[in-house]
Amino acid sequence: MSAILFFDWTCQKPYDSRTLRQQAMGGTEASITRIADALDAFVIQHNRTEAYGRYRPPQRISGITHVILNRDSRALPTVRELYPEARVYLWVHDQLNPGSKRARRLASTAALLREMSVTVICVSDSQRRGLEATLRRLRVADRVRACTLYNPVDDALAPDGSPVDDRKLVFFSSPNKGLKFTLDAFRALRRQMPDLRLVVGNPGYKIRQSAQIEGVEYLGPQPQERIHAQVRTALCTFFPNFVLPETFGLVFAESKAVGTPVLTHDCGAAAEVLADPQQTLPVTFAQRAYEGILGDIPAHWRGGPARLAAALGLFDPYIERIRNWRSGARPVTGPDPRFRLTEVANQWRALLSSER
Repeated sequence: MSAILFFDWTCQKPYDSRTLRQQAMGGTEASITRIADALDAFVIQHNRTEAYGRYRPPQRISGITHVILNRDSRALPTVRELYPEARVYLWVHDQLNPGSKRARRLASTAALLREMSVTVICVSDSQRRGLEATLRRLRVADRVRACTLYNPVDDALAPDGSPVDDRKLVFFSSPNKGLKFTLDAFRALRRQMPDLRLVVGNPGYKIRQSAQIEGVEYLGPQPQERIHAQVRTALCTFFPNFVLPETFGLVFAESKAVGTPVLTHDCGAAAEVLADPQQTLPVTFAQRAYEGILGDIPAHWRGGPARLAAALGLFDPYIERIRNWRSGARPVTGPDPRFRLTEVANQWRALLSSER
């Protein structure tokens, strides 16, 4: 009988099933927890000091046949030392396009990836295409294969009939995923629709001070259950992010599952996960230039540039879409069977049983 281990050598702090229920949690950690629990697998974290069930501090566990290393291939020597007989996988959650910083990190372990015939698990086809291009450039694609297994959404997550407040937008993601631009866009929306408000939260691993803006409520880090309750009653998840392309975008999949549409850009895996052109907008050259010019300028200093951008029509697509949705054209959405935990866990079982 096979025994599975998820080996997390990059997490900022330990986590387990209790964390998923009680605290704010990043999408990667939430996905590892859901899959590990579904597979009855062990989880080792580099900074864990006490065991909780199958969640363990760094140690050698007897009988492990499959090791899934999270994110960073530079821990492969440690995995090989502890589990020399195990089949090894690398589960990646970052963009690994040729020439990128993270691709260069992967390149530093190319020889070991080849030697160990590592299977790389991606979280979307969009991400996998970039990773496969990098593997070809590293000349290891003949021994290192890539596959796609989506991040999972809890089977129970579904619309529950909560009333929708068409004045409410939500942004629940790490602030480095376009929050500055989102706040500028929200200002433009509110000038046209003064009753709009924006509720902002985050998974807790990046906390940044943001300007106090009329109509914006900052909730800070929140457990997923509270986030879902906020999303259920929103007109949409407002996520005009093109700054940091999502490799999957759990915020997209979970919004979709509870019946709340997303307004975002065709960037990263957004179009693949949402599968609805009503919920994605193209990224324009002007938007990229605007973000580049502003850079790290604090939000409360940017009223002038933001008003200029509004005058140039940069925010018009958001205004038009939100107006239409408030007038009755809001997309109808719901759980996507591709992302159901039961389905994704079965795909994991199939992969692991095929490679022993």
